[in-house]
Amino acid sequence: MGLFGSKVNSEDLMYNAMSMMEKNQPKVAITLFNKILKQDSENISALFNKGLALNQRRKYSDAVTCFEKLIEINPKDAQAFNNKGIAMAEMGNIQDASECYDKAIEADPKNAASYFNKGVLLDKLQEHEESIEFLDKAISLEPRKPNAMVYKGIVLGKMKKHEEALNCFQNVCKKYPNNQDAFFQKGIQLAELGQHEKALRVFDEILTKFKDNVNVIYAKSRSSAALEKYPESLELLKQAVSKNPKIIRKWAKDEKIFEKLYNNDQFRKIVKM
Repeated sequence: MGLFGSKVNSEDLMYNAMSMMEKNQPKVAITLFNKILKQDSENISALFNKGLALNQRRKYSDAVTCFEKLIEINPKDAQAFNNKGIAMAEMGNIQDASECYDKAIEADPKNAASYFNKGVLLDKLQEHEESIEFLDKAISLEPRKPNAMVYKGIVLGKMKKHEEALNCFQNVCKKYPNNQDAFFQKGIQLAELGQHEKALRVFDEILTKFKDNVNVIYAKSRSSAALEKYPESLELLKQAVSKNPKIIRKWAKDEKIFEKLYNNDQFRKIVKM
């Protein structure tokens, strides 16, 4: 052993840090990234992955610092801009986040993630038409990834374009039969189109695998009520409320399908009207 010791090999530290990331232990990974950065403050891989780990731990301000350091090193780093945008959006800095996504796209016009994130941001700002444009671009760049297709369907649903939304989710389900998010949303759109029997078949199939999913239980309650299967609907609504009282009660009170139950004592007791 050397008289003054020796530095720990950066490659070994990086390997261990990335292993911790894969094991969903970002706190441990950050400690290891810090050791690498102590030896080399401009280690691009360590800075980038530390930023990702900080975003994962919801330490968004610290993550921004990492990504800004990367941008100082390389002003055309699309991934740094994109992930800085994610941190900004989480902190509520919508304008800054939007500008980050724009800069990411400018730096790399083929960066599908930036188009997707910009589309999500625009949806949250109720700018649905523009949101669809960015999501379509993300889909064209990464046609084999379902996330942008699923989100596009959700936005179309918000726009009351339920036939288009249903087609979108059916296409995803055809390509990705195990995508439960798309399958659930398919059920939601069937219900929006008044096809509640078909919607119930979707919800029942999901509940065979995820019997405690509160969103599916509520959706089944809603479609059951639409078909005037009131005892079943009320039992399902009671289950949903027991799992998430505040949200489900609000949804039920605002749902037109439940209006026929407003004078029902059991319904009023469940939702506390």
